[in-house]
Amino acid sequence: MRKDLLHVWSTKLSYEIREIVDVAKKIQEINKKEIIWENIWDPVEKWEKIPNWLKNTVIDACKKDEVYWYSPTRWLEKTLEFLAKKNDKVKKDDILFFNWLWDAISKVYKSLSSTSRVIWPNPAYSTHSSAEAAHAWSEHITYKLDPNNNWNPDLVELENKVKYNPNIVWILVVNPDNPTGAVFKKEVLEKIIDIAREYNLFVIFDEIYEKLTYNKEDRVLLSDIIWDVPWFSMKGISKELPWPWARCGWIEVYNKDKDKNFSDYIDSILASKMLEVCSTTLPQYVIPQIYDSKEFQESLKNRIEKYKQRADKAEEIFKDCKYVSVVKPKGAFYLSVVFNLDNIKQDFDFDINITEIKDIVLKKIWDNSRFDRKFCYYLLAIKSICIVPLSSFNSTYDWFRVTLLEDDFEKYKNTLNDIKNFIEEIWK
Repeated sequence: MRKDLLHVWSTKLSYEIREIVDVAKKIQEINKKEIIWENIWDPVEKWEKIPNWLKNTVIDACKKDEVYWYSPTRWLEKTLEFLAKKNDKVKKDDILFFNWLWDAISKVYKSLSSTSRVIWPNPAYSTHSSAEAAHAWSEHITYKLDPNNNWNPDLVELENKVKYNPNIVWILVVNPDNPTGAVFKKEVLEKIIDIAREYNLFVIFDEIYEKLTYNKEDRVLLSDIIWDVPWFSMKGISKELPWPWARCGWIEVYNKDKDKNFSDYIDSILASKMLEVCSTTLPQYVIPQIYDSKEFQESLKNRIEKYKQRADKAEEIFKDCKYVSVVKPKGAFYLSVVFNLDNIKQDFDFDINITEIKDIVLKKIWDNSRFDRKFCYYLLAIKSICIVPLSSFNSTYDWFRVTLLEDDFEKYKNTLNDIKNFIEEIWK
């Protein structure tokens, strides 16, 4: 070609949650053993039953001709009105729908000037971190979440980085957090807002797991505590329901009138949306019926109880393993296990008997020898358990993530025990 087609940062984009699947499928084909999939969230694949009330809501909607129309760019008027009525702190004109939350994330970062940076947590969900770094053509800027302090943010580090880096214009907070399952207390969130206020920053809150906070008293929406700082919240329904392809998401904009720069920026996101035909219609169309149904509230309650049960069991299984530590999640449906590197010899190896599988694994870990990544690929090759190395979440920690979704409780316990036993076999 007359020119290099690749964006300079295209090779920096990765999503190990799905990339490991290709390796797992090859291994499964070679050794004819079923893989236990713990890499990605999908409650349906984990055999959670789709409730009849949800099926019937979708079926009834599909019988209506308007579900097959294009929806307006901003989205359906009745749903905007419904959401604004549910939360009187936001106006319907300040709600903007997207095809899925990745669509929103992509446009949020692409609409920023290349010198404007977003500081986000370490670890961070890969969709956010990859999109932000690619827009800036630069390395990530992060603040630490501390596993020794219930995954709370290091607020001193956050303020220092904001203070001494004038290019930072946004602070990103994911609450409840993916991948840690942390839920931040009101005073922590208020301190983050204080930092934003003092240094004249905006705030992005990814609150897509807000309804999956295990204890009601821990659930703090930013709209309840922020009054003057311009900010917006990212939301969606695909996590709250066993309906993962319902990939509609929206942003709720607050205090747009407080800053003209912020207002113009939001308008630019809307302008980029206007170039598209519409957002997806069906999942968005049924939001009012879903949110108003008693069955939805009961479903949320049951799912949260299941995740709490599995979080309790995971803490019990790993608590006497000196090689790892677990901070029990308080929201979402993920469990993060951190390696205690002081107790571990990081230079380890396994003799994989099947040469073809050995070649596949060695090829994957040769160029990236992060400890947790090496562990996860060996676990996949030897135990046929597919988990995610969390260094792929742009993290400085060595750890891994599993989900709390497995509907078969015995299978869930057996999987965690197999992982624990594998860890102890290596370093006993």
